[in-house]
Amino acid sequence: MEPAILLITLACGMLVSRVGLPPLIGYLVAGFALFLFGIDESSLPLLEQLAELGVTLLLFAIGLKLDLKSLFKAEVLAGSSLHLMGSMLFFIPLLKLLGLIGLEQLSGMEIEQLALLAFALSFSSTIFAVKILEDKGDMQSLYGRVAIGILIMQDIFAVAFLTISKGDFPTIWALGLLLLPLAKPLIYRAFDKVGHGELLVLFGLVMALVMGAWLFELVGLKPDLGALVIGILLAGHPKSSELAKSLFYFKELFLVAFFLTVGLNGLPTFSDIGLATLLVFAIPVKVLLFLYLLTFFRLRSRTALMSSFSLGNYSEFGLIVAAVATSKGWLPPQWMVILAVALSISFLFAAPLNNIANKLYQRQQNRLQKLERHPLHMEDRPIRVGNPRFLILGMGRIGSGAYDELAAKFGGEILGVEHKQELVDFHKENNRNVVQGDASDTDFWEKLEHAPNLELVLLAMPHHIGNQFAVEQLQRLNYQGKISAIVQYSEDASSLKSAGVDSVFNLYEAAGAGFVDHVIQELKTGEQHDADISTPEEEEQTAKA
Repeated sequence: MEPAILLITLACGMLVSRVGLPPLIGYLVAGFALFLFGIDESSLPLLEQLAELGVTLLLFAIGLKLDLKSLFKAEVLAGSSLHLMGSMLFFIPLLKLLGLIGLEQLSGMEIEQLALLAFALSFSSTIFAVKILEDKGDMQSLYGRVAIGILIMQDIFAVAFLTISKGDFPTIWALGLLLLPLAKPLIYRAFDKVGHGELLVLFGLVMALVMGAWLFELVGLKPDLGALVIGILLAGHPKSSELAKSLFYFKELFLVAFFLTVGLNGLPTFSDIGLATLLVFAIPVKVLLFLYLLTFFRLRSRTALMSSFSLGNYSEFGLIVAAVATSKGWLPPQWMVILAVALSISFLFAAPLNNIANKLYQRQQNRLQKLERHPLHMEDRPIRVGNPRFLILGMGRIGSGAYDELAAKFGGEILGVEHKQELVDFHKENNRNVVQGDASDTDFWEKLEHAPNLELVLLAMPHHIGNQFAVEQLQRLNYQGKISAIVQYSEDASSLKSAGVDSVFNLYEAAGAGFVDHVIQELKTGEQHDADISTPEEEEQTAKA
């Protein structure tokens, strides 16, 4: 039967992906389909183990990307906490009311059970939000960073629940985990030596499953918490991003098993689907609550709206919470199925809404701006560029070199734009005129002030998608000057030229040509040097002559 499981899962995932939805909906459908064929969790013990591994690696990956400083910003820490409380205050009475009017799934439920359900419904999907932001190229935008920060806080709330739900008090040895930061230099040294291949993947699995999950479980703590903590410990290493990418497909594959196990809990009845649909109609309240909270913390209405739409759905972490609650007997098993259906339907609505979010903002801009509080958030104020002749987007090595060349020839009418604040600070210390901004997201162009004397824009960002997006935005702003770009591949050069870029510099071709020129020059110099050096016999003959 194993081949059939793989084939059905693959087919459902591919069909759902073709209509622009996350494949996880397909995996839930595959679980329901397998249940129809008489397969349940008890007949596939390996699937449950893989599902647990998927959740553990998910939390480890979250820890690897976690910037603790970003979580202490008011809009993230207070925003996520207040939204959790507000959501629970909304959902508990709503669920109670639905039980009183006769919905059998909710009738007779205790307030503690309703609170558990409200807690699970308060989460938003990390997988969905990351996919939407990556597709738009807005991961580094302010609204994207705020949304991801809130999602990470929600994940931390979920991990806290999972830890408490274990029910057992940790042993006295758990205090020894407080010494883990002292082992950081040793762990980092091992991290440095594992290279970039299969040893890096193995190192990540050992950190997540042994140093994290197994060690924490050994002292009476939840394994998932251990994976998150070890991930956070490794987050400051230069190779943490590479490690997260190398484990990505392991995590995704094991999470497939988790979504299959949700479907294997049973088929939804018509009544379950009806209740799930009613819960989806409550999502606009979640969105509005996010919108009011984020504007309260002085974000622009556009930033708040885009973040809120990214978070306007139900979450896979809600399913994880429900899975623990049903395994403990705190909730009836049918609620796993109801929440899975609600999650799937919420994605069906959230995907197209996120695609038209910017258009909705343009239509309701005047009304939404009334929600804004001034002065605006420091990162969300208009970007003052002055009146430069030259604009360089991307101030890495190439952008910095271009800046210095232009400064030497034309003076100080140059502005550099860089999204990393530490690089902005570095350039300012070196007397370069650089502002913080990410030209690969829509926020930057929305906040950019007009520069009437701009003659040349140099696109020196490392990713082709960002450069292409910048060209589109410049054309939208009716920019009439010249555009030059750096590319890595010939197909990127063709794409940018067809988009209207005046000149394209192929980095690798130019580097190869420059290398050959350098070698030829060195060889010529060497030959000249050899010609200038005489042997002792030649010197003797010259002396006799």
